[in-house]
Amino acid sequence: MPTDEHLLLLDFWVSPFSTRVKIALAEKGLSYEIQEEDLLGGKSDLLLKSNPLYAKVPVLLHNGKPVVESTNIVHYIDETWPSPQLLPACAYGRSRARFWADFIDKKVFDAGSNIWKRKGEELEAAKNDFIDILKTLEGAMGPKDYFGGDKFGFVDVILIGLTTWFYAYEKFGGFKIEKECPKFAAWINRCKKRDSVAKNYIDSQKAYEFVGLLREMHGVE
Repeated sequence: MPTDEHLLLLDFWVSPFSTRVKIALAEKGLSYEIQEEDLLGGKSDLLLKSNPLYAKVPVLLHNGKPVVESTNIVHYIDETWPSPQLLPACAYGRSRARFWADFIDKKVFDAGSNIWKRKGEELEAAKNDFIDILKTLEGAMGPKDYFGGDKFGFVDVILIGLTTWFYAYEKFGGFKIEKECPKFAAWINRCKKRDSVAKNYIDSQKAYEFVGLLREMHGVE
């Protein structure tokens, strides 16, 4: 990155959405600064100014210009620094990647949240719904190592960040992804061997403890 460019990431340490952005930045070999936000205590003026509509992290400030929403940020990073490319080279491949990224954004995090927010029969239904989503994603990957084929790419970046909370879903839901969706579990382990993922992956135990705090705040416990 040219020395006259500056990247600042507004972050919250346990945000799986910020993790996406960090992995994308690492894949590109980009250096950046982090401003840690206290989302539970009080959001900074910079965050409120940079993302006034949602007031959420992550926000990537590129030379002071804010880019918001994690999938949009990853797309911006890939367009601005095109090598190595995360999105497929062909238009059809890019359309499929955008489709599955949208599916992930609409389904995975909310379905996982339903697990830790529910009890009894509702919890069982939420768990089954979550597992069905993972099986759908297994089908989308097919026999390939990654969602883009043999190469770690855009959809992998979008999804692997969210898996940092999966241990919490397993603990509160009473299931094991490795048993229910072994191919998906293998994909997670494969991704975690990449430096970009390993260096930015949220500690699963700490994420579990944080989700436990959210349960208390929501009166689930």
